[in-house]
Amino acid sequence: MEQQPNQINIEISEEIAEGTYANLAVITHSHAEFVIDFVNIMPGTPKSKVKSRIIFTPQHAKRFMKALKENIEKFEAVHGPIKDLDELQIPVNFGGPAAQA
Repeated sequence: MEQQPNQINIEISEEIAEGTYANLAVITHSHAEFVIDFVNIMPGTPKSKVKSRIIFTPQHAKRFMKALKENIEKFEAVHGPIKDLDELQIPVNFGGPAAQA
């Protein structure tokens, strides 16, 4: 099969293909880069670890933002609006035992 001139061949390992769940992203930046730390915070756990860190140039961060916006628009066109967390009624102890002091 002949590869198109602007096509990129991208491979993914089994480990990476499984993915990593995150429910928090912490974004920081300097003059030269944007750093996004993906974290999985579990209720009742006092400490959480960064699961993945992605570092972008400012140009790539902006391209990523545009691509994510376009994909969210496509998703919502098929599935309806995504409700913001502020609109959802999530119990404080979702999925875990009630906190005790």
